[in-house]
Amino acid sequence: MKKTERSKPSAGRTSRASYRRHPMSLVQRIAVTASAVITFAILAALLAYILIMGVPNLKPGLFAWHYTSDNCSMTPAIINTLLMVVLSLLLSVPFGIGAAIYLVEYAKRGNKLVKVVRLTAETLSGIPSIVYGLFGYLMFVIALNMDKSMLAGALTLAIMVLPTILRTTEEALKAVPDSFREGSFGLGAGKLRTVFRIVLPSAVPGIFSGIILAIGRIVGETAALIFTAGTFSGVAGGVMESGRTLAVHMYCLLNEGLHRSEAYATAVVLLVMVIGINALSGAAASELPGARSERNRKEFPYGTG
Repeated sequence: MKKTERSKPSAGRTSRASYRRHPMSLVQRIAVTASAVITFAILAALLAYILIMGVPNLKPGLFAWHYTSDNCSMTPAIINTLLMVVLSLLLSVPFGIGAAIYLVEYAKRGNKLVKVVRLTAETLSGIPSIVYGLFGYLMFVIALNMDKSMLAGALTLAIMVLPTILRTTEEALKAVPDSFREGSFGLGAGKLRTVFRIVLPSAVPGIFSGIILAIGRIVGETAALIFTAGTFSGVAGGVMESGRTLAVHMYCLLNEGLHRSEAYATAVVLLVMVIGINALSGAAASELPGARSERNRKEFPYGTG
């Protein structure tokens, strides 16, 4: 018994022997580990710099209700940012999810229209935001006579985030097992009922991932909104009035060159807002029926009986 235990190689010796036989495995492991450490270090340095430069400059005057050149209040910009997120998602999410459902569930495989839509979505994802801003300015502000308003900015951002929502929803729907659809059809359910009662709830976590990415882009956008929503420092009284978001507010403060410390403080609030919105969205997605059923299926793959 002792001889058997003594002759049994340890895990460390096995890995070292494996690396000697395959030296490239060791190189790959070192490269992967170094990449992870560098990525984490860059992220930590960025967050530390923003917090160190911004937190000491947070003052009560920055959260006053009305903006003045003295307090540089960001409260109106925070309200405008939340309004812009809601408007943009209301305009983009239904179309993005609807288009993804058509591409996955209804369109025939090999359909030329499907290829055109996917190519268009991929192309739109790579267009710079300044081009979207110019298009929104010419289309919504000038041609449709909306002037610089929250609605013009929301329409522009909806077009920007539509490809992201469409592609992530499409991949989420493809990830739903075909056995779910076959079981629903076998029980007598129709196509529409299967899609909205079986497939779509199962794809909710993936769909919310796309929505979270869209929220991040909406909150951080500046170039397109300067052209379409304007830079008015107060709270927008309606969707047809101008208003600056938090990212545009930070840009304006830095562009003036007189309120650099307030701009750093705005960056801290913007960072906290993005993290908070993403956390709330993730928590909401995990509590939806589709996400709970998917979690239960992974925990009890063979049932509970």
